[in-house]
Amino acid sequence: MDTDFPQARNFLTQRTFGPECSGTLALDVNHMKDGDFAGLAALQKKYGLVGVRMSGDARFIVMVSAQSDSPAERQAVPLSENMVFLKVEGDFRNRADEARFYYSLHGNQWTAIGKPLRMAYTLPHFMSCRFALFNYATKVAGGFVDFDYFRVGRPLTGAD
Repeated sequence: MDTDFPQARNFLTQRTFGPECSGTLALDVNHMKDGDFAGLAALQKKYGLVGVRMSGDARFIVMVSAQSDSPAERQAVPLSENMVFLKVEGDFRNRADEARFYYSLHGNQWTAIGKPLRMAYTLPHFMSCRFALFNYATKVAGGFVDFDYFRVGRPLTGAD
C-alpha cells in the first residue's frame, strides 16, 4: 500500500516539451477498490494531478495540488461512469510554466478542474516537468484500472 502520490512506486512518465503541450488519457475505472487512486499528473517537486479516487462505493474525479509543498485536494466531482478522460496542459511560453487540469466524460468536451499549477523547476526529482500516469492503492490490494490510451500533443484546447 502507498500512503500518497509521491510514495507510489509505479509511475509511467513522459517528459513535457515546449512551448506548449498536452497529455491526454482514457481511463476505465470499473475495477477500482476502496482507497484506489489513478490518473494523470504534472510531476515535479511541486506537482499537480487529476485522477479518480475510490472512496467506499463512490468514485470522484479530483484535482490535487502540491503547489504549497503540502498536497491539497482542490476540487472533487462525483463520477458515475466507468470511463473518464483526463488531460493536463503545459504552457511554457514566456516562462508561464503553468499546468492546467481537465476531465471529460466523452473525450471531446473538456471541463477544467481545480486550479492551475505554477511549475517550479527544482532538481530533487527530475530536470523538468513530466506527465505521469499513476495507479496506487491506499487501503486494499487487488483493484486495477485500464489506461486505454495516453497521447501527447502540442495543441492546447482548454475547456469548452
